Amino acid sequence: MNKEEKKISGTILYEGSVITLHKDNILCPNGAKTMREYVTHNGGVCILMEIDNRIALVKQFRYVFNQEVLELPAGKLESGENPYQAGLRELEEETGYKAERLEEYGCMYPSVGYTNEIIYLYVAKNCVKTKTNFDFDEDLDLVFVQKDELKRMIKNNAIKDAKTIILLTKYLYNI
Repeated sequence: MNKEEKKISGTILYEGSVITLHKDNILCPNGAKTMREYVTHNGGVCILMEIDNRIALVKQFRYVFNQEVLELPAGKLESGENPYQAGLRELEEETGYKAERLEEYGCMYPSVGYTNEIIYLYVAKNCVKTKTNFDFDEDLDLVFVQKDELKRMIKNNAIKDAKTIILLTKYLYNI
């Protein structure tokens, strides 16, 4: 049976610099009509970098949670930007390290119910120290954490960011 929903009509409720909020009327496969609200987003990248058996995290204040959050280096894609190139850029901007190359670790959908955002996951290889180049509105602290400590931090909910948990888990457990 075909499970595809068909758009009947749609409206853009909000268009910002990072997201667009849509409201679409749709036809379900069973003939029912309903509505879907969703956010479109250019997507992002998340990069894991290991230096001397320690993993680099960034600590930054996240306004929507009103607290500092520990995350792997990450950033949003510009419209049409290649995720691999964005990963190289974001790693150097946020950590001050340049990777010779990135190894692909798949991608993730942060929330399938209301956004089309895709975050591409990478592991940085052969990194050399350069300098940070934060965006004008970023204020990050670079923190290096031992791999065993990261497992405890995930288990104890000290790391709450989904993209970080997913990439760390895939990397630490070799999955």
